[in-house]
Amino acid sequence: MNQLSPIADRAAAPATLPSITAGSLSWRPATVEDTARLTAFNNTVAEADGAPYRETEAETREELGAAWRDLEHDTLLGFDDESELRAAALVGTAPGDTTTIRVFVFGGVHPSRRGEGIGREVLAWQLARARQILASSGKELPARIAAYAEDDDPASKHRLYTHAGFEPRRYFSDLKRPLTSDAPAVPEVELTGSLRLVPFSPELDDATRLAHNDAFRDHWGSQPQTMEQWTNGRSEFAPEWSFVVVDDAPDVGALLADETTDAGTRAALEAGDPLVVAYSISSRYAADFDVRGYSFGYVDVLGTRRAYRGRKGAIAALVASMRAFADSGMDAAVLDVDTENPSGAQGLYASLGYTKEHGSTMYSIEL
Repeated sequence: MNQLSPIADRAAAPATLPSITAGSLSWRPATVEDTARLTAFNNTVAEADGAPYRETEAETREELGAAWRDLEHDTLLGFDDESELRAAALVGTAPGDTTTIRVFVFGGVHPSRRGEGIGREVLAWQLARARQILASSGKELPARIAAYAEDDDPASKHRLYTHAGFEPRRYFSDLKRPLTSDAPAVPEVELTGSLRLVPFSPELDDATRLAHNDAFRDHWGSQPQTMEQWTNGRSEFAPEWSFVVVDDAPDVGALLADETTDAGTRAALEAGDPLVVAYSISSRYAADFDVRGYSFGYVDVLGTRRAYRGRKGAIAALVASMRAFADSGMDAAVLDVDTENPSGAQGLYASLGYTKEHGSTMYSIEL
């Protein structure tokens, strides 16, 4: 493996951030009080671009209010002479990154102000700020600046990223599985041994986080989540649609002897805490129902601990969520998957009747 140069050298952060002059907008950092106007702005952009989603004010407030968010330095809002929001930028990192430090950039320009060069200058500001965040992180790790674009976004957005030095790095598929009466029945999945399917509960929340961190540690781009990250962004969370699988009699000795068992799981095992081995955590994004033309339950995260793969834990949790969606009168089940998922998820979802509806691309600059 090549020796990495210091993160400060790789990031090549500028001492000052570039000014944004295109469009003659007035710029200032965002605050939580901007929740309503930023939500309306984001939804206007999403509608213009044909995005398959809309935001709620609760979602925006959670994004702006995350404890690790530095709104003063990592956000910009651009207003016209009538004080109407016409452009927005957010740059953010996550506190749990341990093997790759990542900075994500989000933003947009109001449809009425496109073509003036605002987007290019906003992205240049975001990249400069992202490099500053990386340089000051103190984490001597591989680094990544990332951005996302829907496949149906304007071609200009994809070109904007590639012209700025981003490369398409990962592809995601948004999958749908009908649940109406004329759809195939949701299959039964029987667990064996000491595995038991149970509804999600707050008492199992941290154990589920530990299972997620273990399940995704060999997934490209994934990093461990702190409890603060894990519980952020739950305004649309549907605990009644979420399920976990626990092992009532885990081989504690074998797990403790496994050098890949993470410190959090070790501590939980030594304390005799429940061991969650698989999970399906779901949300109700009702604001998207009219946009998509049908109601649905959405599986936010699904996974199985590495030591438990092949024992149908995640399948059992997923089909339990699917049944809960159907029992609530939802028309479909929806989820998003990395097309190169190492656990073979694509084949699993296809076998359950999921088909692709939308797609997106993650662009990145690797440092």
